[in-house]
Amino acid sequence: MVRWIIIFLVIALIAAVFGFGGIAEGATDIARIIFYIFIVLLVISLVSRLFRR
Repeated sequence: MVRWIIIFLVIALIAAVFGFGGIAEGATDIARIIFYIFIVLLVISLVSRLFRR
Protein backbone atom coordinates (compact mmCIF):
# COMPACT_ATOMS: atom_id res chain seq x y z
CA MET A 1 0.00 0.00 0.00
CA VAL A 2 2.89 2.34 0.71
CA ARG A 3 4.17 1.62 -2.80
CA TRP A 4 0.91 3.00 -4.25
CA ILE A 5 1.25 6.16 -2.15
CA ILE A 6 4.78 6.72 -3.45
CA ILE A 7 3.72 6.03 -7.05
CA PHE A 8 0.89 8.57 -6.92
CA LEU A 9 3.13 11.17 -5.27
CA VAL A 10 5.75 10.72 -8.00
CA ILE A 11 3.03 11.06 -10.65
CA ALA A 12 1.83 14.24 -8.94
CA LEU A 13 5.34 15.69 -8.82
CA ILE A 14 6.03 14.91 -12.47
CA ALA A 15 2.66 16.33 -13.54
CA ALA A 16 3.28 19.49 -11.50
CA VAL A 17 6.71 19.98 -13.08
CA PHE A 18 5.22 19.75 -16.57
CA GLY A 19 2.34 22.09 -15.69
CA PHE A 20 -0.57 19.67 -15.50
CA GLY A 21 -2.19 21.09 -12.35
CA GLY A 22 -5.41 19.08 -12.52
CA ILE A 23 -3.64 15.76 -12.87
CA ALA A 24 -1.20 16.68 -10.11
CA GLU A 25 -4.03 17.63 -7.78
CA GLY A 26 -5.92 14.42 -8.54
CA ALA A 27 -2.89 12.23 -7.95
CA THR A 28 -2.14 14.05 -4.70
CA ASP A 29 -5.71 13.53 -3.49
CA ILE A 30 -5.56 9.82 -4.32
CA ALA A 31 -2.22 9.47 -2.51
CA ARG A 32 -3.65 11.29 0.53
CA ILE A 33 -6.72 9.01 0.66
CA ILE A 34 -4.60 5.87 0.37
CA PHE A 35 -2.29 7.21 3.10
CA TYR A 36 -5.22 7.73 5.49
CA ILE A 37 -6.52 4.23 4.75
CA PHE A 38 -3.02 2.88 5.45
CA ILE A 39 -2.86 4.71 8.81
CA VAL A 40 -6.29 3.39 9.85
CA LEU A 41 -5.35 -0.18 8.93
CA LEU A 42 -2.04 0.16 10.79
CA VAL A 43 -3.79 1.34 13.95
CA ILE A 44 -6.36 -1.47 13.72
CA SER A 45 -3.55 -3.99 13.28
CA LEU A 46 -1.61 -2.66 16.27
CA VAL A 47 -4.68 -2.61 18.52
CA SER A 48 -5.67 -6.16 17.53
CA ARG A 49 -2.12 -7.35 18.21
CA LEU A 50 -2.26 -5.80 21.70
CA PHE A 51 -5.49 -7.64 22.53
CA ARG A 52 -4.14 -11.01 21.34
CA ARG A 53 -1.42 -11.07 23.96
